[in-house]
Amino acid sequence: MNPVRLRRLTRLFLYLFAMLALAHAAFAQAPTTVIHIVNIKWKVDATPEQVKAVIDAAQQLPMRYPGIKRVWTKNLKYQGADGYKTAIVMEFDSQDALKKYESSAAQKWWYDMYLPVRDDSRTVDVTN
Repeated sequence: MNPVRLRRLTRLFLYLFAMLALAHAAFAQAPTTVIHIVNIKWKVDATPEQVKAVIDAAQQLPMRYPGIKRVWTKNLKYQGADGYKTAIVMEFDSQDALKKYESSAAQKWWYDMYLPVRDDSRTVDVTN
């Protein structure tokens, strides 16, 4: 075989091998966290202060429940259904952490502020 062609084939093989190794590493490290998205429709008589208190309290949830990694509350663009004004996003360590959050002391603490001003909500849970 021609030495130039052999070098080209060797480089091509090494390139393909490197790409496969990178792809394998990327899939092997897929996150196991769960993104919990809450779309909220506030009660008509909910005051801006009450809504702010609920959103501020959501930011405190990672300190109250170790299974929550982080919380996002700043809506840059929101295209919810009619009447839905806010999205709150929580990142949980795992599906198990989300399941254990249900009826936890942290959820009860937040719900004490949240439920009195919430008219309705829709949630979506997403993971890999």
